Amino acid sequence: MMILSLHSNKFHGPLPLELCHLDSLQILDLASNNLSGTIPRCFSNFSATVTVDYSIGNSIYHFHDFIGGITEDASLVMKGTWLEFENTLNLVRIIDLSDNNFSGEIPIEVMNLKALQSLNLSHNILIGRIPESIGAMRSLEAIDFSANQLSGEIPQSFSELNFLSYLNLSNNNLTRKIPSSTQLQSLDASSYAGNDLCGLPLPKNCSVSAVPEPDHETGGDKTGDEHEVIWFSVSIVLGFVVGFWSLIGPLIVNERWAYRYSLFLDHLINKLRAVF
Repeated sequence: MMILSLHSNKFHGPLPLELCHLDSLQILDLASNNLSGTIPRCFSNFSATVTVDYSIGNSIYHFHDFIGGITEDASLVMKGTWLEFENTLNLVRIIDLSDNNFSGEIPIEVMNLKALQSLNLSHNILIGRIPESIGAMRSLEAIDFSANQLSGEIPQSFSELNFLSYLNLSNNNLTRKIPSSTQLQSLDASSYAGNDLCGLPLPKNCSVSAVPEPDHETGGDKTGDEHEVIWFSVSIVLGFVVGFWSLIGPLIVNERWAYRYSLFLDHLINKLRAVF
């Protein structure tokens, strides 16, 4: 069997491991069901999507005689759009498990499918990091991992996917800088929306300016000046209190001293008036 398209049904539960015995499978479309569990690691058994030859032109695929006469037509989702394939299914390599309830991490074994052209795992509950070895899948033209719970950074190896023209990583928990490559920077910003990413094509710049720590020449002096002002104010208040009670306190306590002090002030004032 080379094509298995069972999308938009009501299948539920985990995928049967017997599926992995279909080593000639080129197209696997199980989208829009209620399938659950983890993605089987034995997907790497799909040998028809493993071998690729780059010796002539962009990419020449090794085909076996049993697919030489395929003439079936099919409608498949690729690059985010429904496409009609007429008499060209022998040139297509697609896995679409989108809109299910698959959980766990993306199996690293899937990265062995080097002839795969489209990988759609969107709208599941996948977690963990995107495998760094995804860069080995150099025939990929379309990747859709959107609406999952993937975390960590976008692997630097994405920059090695020279044929990539459609990418959707939106609505995950991806962080840090988008790797630099002609393909990744030329994509629409919506491909990365709903993450904590930075760098082109997003408007968010990755160079976050750190909050400068106060040094000895600026911050240290400023703090010292503040302390000096505080202590100066405190000393004025204390001086006023001490001076007030040194002069006025005894007068309040001793009535005789108060009377004599009053006479002294009157006498001093009269002399000043006589002078001026």
